[in-house]
Amino acid sequence: MIWNRIAGVFLRYFYIFAKIETLSDMLFWPALEIVLWGVTSVWIQHGNATGPSLAIGILVGLVFWQVIWRIYYEVAVNLLQEFWNRNLINLFSSPLKLSEWMVALMLTGLFKIAITVAFGASVIWMLYGINVFILGWTFLPFCFLLILSGWFIGFLGTSLLIYFGQRMESMAWLTPYLFMPFCAVFYPVSALPGWGQVIAKTLPMTYIFEGMRAFINTGIFRLDLFTISLILNLIYLVLSIWLVRILFEKSRVKGLGRLE
Repeated sequence: MIWNRIAGVFLRYFYIFAKIETLSDMLFWPALEIVLWGVTSVWIQHGNATGPSLAIGILVGLVFWQVIWRIYYEVAVNLLQEFWNRNLINLFSSPLKLSEWMVALMLTGLFKIAITVAFGASVIWMLYGINVFILGWTFLPFCFLLILSGWFIGFLGTSLLIYFGQRMESMAWLTPYLFMPFCAVFYPVSALPGWGQVIAKTLPMTYIFEGMRAFINTGIFRLDLFTISLILNLIYLVLSIWLVRILFEKSRVKGLGRLE
């Protein structure tokens, strides 16, 4: 056994360790699970959540998050497909405008999310006997806000990819989950520490999940939460689209070929 060879192989994998993809696998995903389920468990343990509304809230939260993720996926991750297929230059050397490409991604997301929501709701009903459409008509305004959130997060991730290229590939998977611990998906904002609550109040998704739980527990649709979420979503969506256009133009000047 030659230790020089062993050291060489060790260094080879050690240098790979420094990449963001490896660090995210080792650090980010374990930390995310610890935070999400840790805060949820502590909240439940303190007796702040009991009864069937707890299960309904968590399961509806899962479906709601799938809406955000699927909408996000169709915007940001589809750009990676163009990188992987070496098709980005072909795409934008055609008469296709950036705005047309963005609208097409948004429409694709709307089509696919209808299938995802229907499938997810069916699985929950078959396995747990819980109807996530217990929200009734309020499901529509909630879903509208979730779509807006998915779009703005998607364009935020796209802006990074369109400027930095494949070296930021891992961010395409991480970006939405950076927001997740602060969105109060499974637990109320009050379960977060003080600094976490400050961040949560700046995110439009927080008011969606808080509004969902409020309706499940009281049957009252919180128009104030809906309005705050709508305003924040629109502001962030406009800013994220603007950021994509700015960074795309900068990237185009430098050469789109460098991204692939």
